[in-house]
Amino acid sequence: MSAALPAFVRDLGRQPYLPVWRAMQGFTDDRGADTPDELWLVEHDPVFTLGQAGKPEHVLMPGDIPVLNVDRGGQVTYHGPGQLVVYPLLDLKRIKVGVRDYVCKIEQSIIDTLDHWNIHAERRDGAPGVYVNGAKVAALGIRVRRGCTFHGLAFNIAMDLEPFHRINPCGYAGLQVTSMLDLGGPSSLDAVKPVLLQALAAQFGLRPQAAPAPDLASLAARSSSAAAHSASVQVA
Repeated sequence: MSAALPAFVRDLGRQPYLPVWRAMQGFTDDRGADTPDELWLVEHDPVFTLGQAGKPEHVLMPGDIPVLNVDRGGQVTYHGPGQLVVYPLLDLKRIKVGVRDYVCKIEQSIIDTLDHWNIHAERRDGAPGVYVNGAKVAALGIRVRRGCTFHGLAFNIAMDLEPFHRINPCGYAGLQVTSMLDLGGPSSLDAVKPVLLQALAAQFGLRPQAAPAPDLASLAARSSSAAAHSASVQVA
């Protein structure tokens, strides 16, 4: 078996969406073949994001929550306090994982994390993400540029689920959404983080190493978000 590859884990705490998104773009645009992979953990201020395949009609009544059009794949989703968002910034060529397997491995990491608390979860054909008793507990929205990933997963831990009623989550009218707390799991993001990180590390052959939070402004300045010929994978 090949040795696990190092991956820096950076906990950003609670942040607005836009500066983190721009920083992800900058990191991905600026990285080279030898740049170590990173895993960013963040809790976002309330925001709806509409992916590249997103249809505005799926945003029903956003009210006071802003809506951002972003460059991930997929439809509309909600981010807010109590949701654990993880952005894997991985070089797929180096870890020898294809895009389809990448999605499956993220889903499996979430499934394994839920299993830690004896919560049985599953995938759903044609609707990426993780579900418990038909209700979605985690969504995926990814992008791949030059073989490197950004955006990632949103895992509902202990959050106000009301804003999901203002949209058709991931483009599905009437889709039920749930959270770990509602399923009998923990209410603390800090309780879930190490378990999920361990699951992601196992799936991707990574050796997580704690690192300081990134300089978001500096990374954002490196972004060439209008770069042509980038590849998008539509997942939500």
